[in-house]
Amino acid sequence: MTDFLPSYVQGEWWTPSAGATGTEVRDASTGEIVTRVSTEGLDLEAALEYARTTGHSSLAELTFHQRALLLKQFALALTERKDELYAISARTGATKGDSWVDIDGGIGVLFSYSGKGRRELPNSRVHVDGPVEPLSKDGSFLGRHVYTTLPGVAVQINAFNFPVWGSLEKLAPAFLAGMPTVVKPATPTGYLTETMVRILVESGLLPEGSLQLVSGSVPDLFDHLRLGDLVGFTGSASTAEKLRQHAAVQTGGVRFTAETDSINASVLGTDAVAGTPEFDAYVRQLVVEMTSKAGQKCTAIRRAIVPAAAADDVIEAVRARIAQKTVLGDPRAEGVTMGPLASTAQRDEVLRQVQKLRDAGGRVVVGSTDAPAVRHADGSAGPAPDGAFVAPLLLRFDDASAEAVHDVEAFGPVSSLLTYSTTAEAADLVARGGGSLVTSIATHDPAQAVELATRIAPFNGRMLLLDRDDARSSTGHGSPLPGLVHGGPGRAGGGEELGGIRAVLHHMQRTAVQGSPEMLTALTGVWHTGAATSAGDRHPFRKSLAELRIGDQIASDAREVTLDDIETFAHFTGDT
Repeated sequence: MTDFLPSYVQGEWWTPSAGATGTEVRDASTGEIVTRVSTEGLDLEAALEYARTTGHSSLAELTFHQRALLLKQFALALTERKDELYAISARTGATKGDSWVDIDGGIGVLFSYSGKGRRELPNSRVHVDGPVEPLSKDGSFLGRHVYTTLPGVAVQINAFNFPVWGSLEKLAPAFLAGMPTVVKPATPTGYLTETMVRILVESGLLPEGSLQLVSGSVPDLFDHLRLGDLVGFTGSASTAEKLRQHAAVQTGGVRFTAETDSINASVLGTDAVAGTPEFDAYVRQLVVEMTSKAGQKCTAIRRAIVPAAAADDVIEAVRARIAQKTVLGDPRAEGVTMGPLASTAQRDEVLRQVQKLRDAGGRVVVGSTDAPAVRHADGSAGPAPDGAFVAPLLLRFDDASAEAVHDVEAFGPVSSLLTYSTTAEAADLVARGGGSLVTSIATHDPAQAVELATRIAPFNGRMLLLDRDDARSSTGHGSPLPGLVHGGPGRAGGGEELGGIRAVLHHMQRTAVQGSPEMLTALTGVWHTGAATSAGDRHPFRKSLAELRIGDQIASDAREVTLDDIETFAHFTGDT
């Protein structure tokens, strides 16, 4: 019988007993059983308490800079063994290109937060926010805002599409903030997350209790959470809404942030007609977003909104590019550019959602819902009934106001084409998605770009302005970046991840502190006017960091500054 996928809790690897019931996890291409998943017998409450005590204590000993340096070491440890991750990633249905986004992209987040932590945060445990607020005439009473680490545990509940990046993009800011993390990966691809965690554990770099892994379901998780804990959720909007209603979140003070599926749009400008660089860039981007990760991206383009006059040209260009660039099959086969969905259950769900779109008026104009012929690992071609394959599909809606196209998401290689007549109509169609992670605009007309951007920005977490000047350098419609916020309003979850140090501060509490200059200096590690000083013979600039102390200064003897002194200084510095 296939072994259970282990969890890593309370500093050791744990598996359920041999008689436990579990969920089978299968290879996305072949249907072969990879592992079984179960948390039967796991003491989740003890794992959470271990994080709050042992994990929190070990991280509290470190400054922001020390944690940042460890993030870099984590990245290097994963880089050294990333071939292992790539080999396992293929079983999830990811091509080498898909795995690069997930694995190297996740490692890149660690490197990014390591650098930002050392550049943008102090070498201390308290982060100062904003300027000093004088609260008395004599300067003896001041006010200031500070950020301190939340006392609980950061629990991440992740989606199946990015088992490495999805974990690391949450771990990096939490770790830098000083919060221990419990990772709950999605069942279909959790075995790849387990390998990533195992590499970090075997590196010996993890502070005790700073990272735990729960492989399997956590039905009573929220019952064990309390004030000071934080949950970062990635998944469906419906599940996020159910979790948000739990008493722990509603009245218990547990922070909850969600990044959910959204009906993202991409708008083709009226100036971007066939033959223009913007048209070509738009089609390339649309096909990439339909086929990358087999369309299993929360940021994928679900609605292609184009001028009515350009619709047929877009359809033909998409059809031609898919035929030219897309080879569907097992990622381990040579030449395959698009793999299967994560599971046959996901395949069936995507086809059900496609049928809903068709019932609402959508016509399949590129691709087919029939079982596709695929390239197998041995190079042969043919059907794969046990694999989770779906061919890329483009649907066309003659009625752009059809409710389903703005509400139903087929989380796979599926997009729908809508047409518009005016810029205002295009903006309205974008907004009908109810809040999105990202919308892209392809136009070389600044006036149209500005009008669209200002109208749709309130409905999006991110926007991409695509034209001939940035088409080659653009990171793409569907790629969140560590330094930019990832999230969106409304249906997109209302949360915010990444965004540089912003994500770190989500794991901390901002508090207004009032007190004397001496007390604020002691708390913040930043000298405040009116606090004690220490004058000596040596200039502070001549002291090493080991010798330098807060409040060190030098007081020179008083002397009269003459006009000659000023003239000499001016000529000496060139300021004449």
